[in-house]
Amino acid sequence: MSLFWRIFGLNAVVLGAATALLLWAPVTVSVPVGLTEAVVLVGGLVVMLVANAALLRIGLAPLDRLTQRMVTVDLLRPGHRLPVNGRGSVAVLLRTFNEMLDRLESERAASTARALSAQESERRRIARELHDEVGQSMTAVLLELKRAADRAPEHLRGELRHAQETTRLSLDEVRRIARRLRPGVLDDLGLTSALTALATDYATHTGLTVRCRCDSGVPELGAAAELVVYRVAQEALTNTARHADARTVELTLRQKSGAVVLEVRDDGRGMGRAREGAGLRGMRERALFIEAGLDIGPAPTGGLAVRLTVPLPGEGKGAA
Repeated sequence: MSLFWRIFGLNAVVLGAATALLLWAPVTVSVPVGLTEAVVLVGGLVVMLVANAALLRIGLAPLDRLTQRMVTVDLLRPGHRLPVNGRGSVAVLLRTFNEMLDRLESERAASTARALSAQESERRRIARELHDEVGQSMTAVLLELKRAADRAPEHLRGELRHAQETTRLSLDEVRRIARRLRPGVLDDLGLTSALTALATDYATHTGLTVRCRCDSGVPELGAAAELVVYRVAQEALTNTARHADARTVELTLRQKSGAVVLEVRDDGRGMGRAREGAGLRGMRERALFIEAGLDIGPAPTGGLAVRLTVPLPGEGKGAA
């Protein structure tokens, strides 16, 4: 039934019932209208309006659900669809809306995959240039400073030694940035070792107490999925160091119920009513790329907990 005929039918039911009451009810209207007659007429009008409103609310409820879904829909939280019943125009509208969400989510997933692939390629290129070009240049400068310090007069050696130490620290920082851009340990030693090295690096440079517990025997997930797990852990630690005012962070990796679960929890101030920023939405995009579940919410310790559930190959899609 079309929306027009649905509304027409509801109004016809109300008006027909009102007409039947007027035909068979022992009520007369005189001129001028008496008080009792006016009360009866006004009461009948109120009853008719209430009945009409109730029937219209029931008839238009699917459109209310559609409006609410359109306001709250988020392509980074896929899978939410409206139930479709019947074959009328409203059912066609709801079905079309669900199909539109299917297309948008599919296109979003494809564009996210292309963007993440381009991003990782650019990270790899920059990391290689930092390591090969900048790193080698700074190493050459370091060697020149050492030779100059060995040949310099005594009163200049202190300054040259200081410049040498500053260059060495800068070289270490360049190498650390290159490792964060493209973690070579992930390719060489695997996910567990990469997460352990990441936790150690953050504990060293941020002053946070980072407890890393990774189960032994965690199965391989594939290069793309392991890179997503590493990037989500990296972004979660970065957000904690920048915004959480936390003292302790717990990073765990374990196998559970046909999936590998990464969890990063801190004892900071949490999100409160703040909206998700670019970092958290980037995590959701990465999770969506490998069809993993991502849950971001309060931690038992009062801070923020980030939980990534990656289904093992052949186990299906993970749930947040």
